[in-house]
Amino acid sequence: MPVTHVTPQAFGGTPLSTPVDDPLSRERSHLAASRTALRAMREDVESLDISDVTANWVNAEVLARQIEERIKALADLSDTPLFFGRLDYLHAPGADRAEGAEGERFYIGRRHVHDADGDPMVIDWRAPVSQPFYRASKKDPMDVALRRRFGYTGGDLTAYEDEHLSDPAEAARTSRLLQQEIERPRVGPMRDIVATIQPEQDEIVRSGLGGTVCVQGGPGTGKTAVGLHRVAYLLYAHRERLARTGTLVIGPNRSFLRYIEQVLPALGELTVRQATVDDLVARDVEVRGTDDAAAAVVKGDARMAQVLRRAVYAHVTMPTEPVVVVRGSRRWRVPAYELEAIVRELLERDIRYGAAREALPQRVAHAVLVQMERSGEAPDDRVQDAVARGSAVKAAVKAVWPPVDPAKLVLRLLTDADFLAEHAEGLLSEDERKTILWAKPVRSVKSARWSPADAVLIDEARDIVERTPSLGHVVLDEAQDLSPMQYRAVGRRCSTGSATVLGDLAQGTTPWATRSWDEALAHLGKTDGVIEELTAGFRVPTDVITYASRLLPHIAPGLTPVASVRENPGFFDVRRVTDTAEVVAACEESLRNEGSTGLIAADARVPALAEALAAAGIAHLAPGEETTAETRLTLVPASLAKGLEYDYVVLDEPQAVVDGEPDERTGLRRLYVALTRAVSGLTVTHTAPLPPQLK
Repeated sequence: MPVTHVTPQAFGGTPLSTPVDDPLSRERSHLAASRTALRAMREDVESLDISDVTANWVNAEVLARQIEERIKALADLSDTPLFFGRLDYLHAPGADRAEGAEGERFYIGRRHVHDADGDPMVIDWRAPVSQPFYRASKKDPMDVALRRRFGYTGGDLTAYEDEHLSDPAEAARTSRLLQQEIERPRVGPMRDIVATIQPEQDEIVRSGLGGTVCVQGGPGTGKTAVGLHRVAYLLYAHRERLARTGTLVIGPNRSFLRYIEQVLPALGELTVRQATVDDLVARDVEVRGTDDAAAAVVKGDARMAQVLRRAVYAHVTMPTEPVVVVRGSRRWRVPAYELEAIVRELLERDIRYGAAREALPQRVAHAVLVQMERSGEAPDDRVQDAVARGSAVKAAVKAVWPPVDPAKLVLRLLTDADFLAEHAEGLLSEDERKTILWAKPVRSVKSARWSPADAVLIDEARDIVERTPSLGHVVLDEAQDLSPMQYRAVGRRCSTGSATVLGDLAQGTTPWATRSWDEALAHLGKTDGVIEELTAGFRVPTDVITYASRLLPHIAPGLTPVASVRENPGFFDVRRVTDTAEVVAACEESLRNEGSTGLIAADARVPALAEALAAAGIAHLAPGEETTAETRLTLVPASLAKGLEYDYVVLDEPQAVVDGEPDERTGLRRLYVALTRAVSGLTVTHTAPLPPQLK
């Protein structure tokens, strides 16, 4: 669609009948006025005096922190457009659509801005009135007369483009500004996509808080951005509820989290926690060890949850002796059969092991009180509490329902063959049990070299003993690489909330990678989750994604290939080279272009390539480190490439990437990930023959 200049018809929610000769200047004036209004909003918050409105120092600290967060949320980022679009409605939203009724105009931006009188100058992109900016079309204009997109250079408004959605004489066209924004070079961390959200993405972003959504999306379909923007939308629509229950974004590694960490703050959301699964579960032990693939697969299997449950509840033993409580000169006796009935009733209730253990003393004390009442006494709650705290009841509870330490329990399972065999009977084979048993004895929990999979087992055992607190909403990115037990660990943290699950089955690069999203949602405890698929590619150029899709029949034959919607086919080249010097030369070629460059290689080849870059005097970064104007090259081990993106990618030795994994399918999936990190161009360099699946 060509960039056009059209006289506006309405402004700021009021009719505008005066023609304007220079629309671009007028829009710039509105931008300047909006920035001034935002600055005034920030100054109003900064000037608040809370000395006389807080009852104590705790309330003062809380209020001061809230004010500080509000000030940060109102920051005006000079290089970030305050608004990126405009909607001119035929009629005022919600008003009577009588003939001749005047419409209204709304500027759509990253946050709400109002003037001194409280009238809106910029409308938050999440507001209902903003929705047609993303969903209106020629077929369904949604009462929009004009949709205007703005183009920026840095923070300066430099262009605009109009669509007259309700004008039947104007044909639907592709937005050039939208294409330019999608294809804009990537420098620095991931940015928001509020200006380019597509209708199918917007439907996912605005889906309700009550439901779990699983998004299957190939490379460059925007699934990560959709998940982050859904969090921002939910915080807007359900702020009070989520302020109480909390939100969490889970990523595959720290590099990935550093890459995405600026997206939500840029949208004014500062309270969302970010973590990896390992961060969540490694609370009681230090993870210092690793598992081989076979052991990790067994430990990550959902059957381990039942093994742990059996091992925990095996500590409960039926009483064989009565409890005798002495109160003054009287002795009260609760027989063993009555104690057994109490224990069995608690077991049948299927509550947490620890909660049942805490309830048991009160149940025994209640049985004593019943006897007291039958004898004519009138005991009250204080007497029951005293009996429950008495030595006789405490001793009985300790013998019948002893405390369980989750880490010690898992340690025993992994070091005691008989104990593991007893509780894994009918669940794990003998070979599987041998696979996870530690070869050497361990003296204590602290001295053990726990692996990430072990920490997940401890987390599961902890939840059997005491309930894991639930958040209001959790975003789980790169979910295809989680084991069933890891899904359970995440599910516990949103058991009373909802989740956004993001991933691509074709990019599963762990031995336990997800086979289907239905199975993943079942392990997560969200069987009612809705599965959505994104197939339009906005990041990867056509020639690059077409080449990478040659691998799909071998790694995920049921998936729909991504169809790039980019007009620019991108740069693509496959080169046979003789040494690392030619790989470095390919990097130098890429660096002549604007934007970032990623050199992706099999992990084992990274040291040699780092030496070659240093010898050539080319500075480079590690994954997750922010690129600068001076240093735009990142050396990326293939194992850390997932989720990252670069304007230009040089992929070194594809066969080495495949060979670096324990099996061919995982290696080809890793290669698929590496091939699809480029935004503008890909150069594949190889000395060894290419994998036959690419030919």
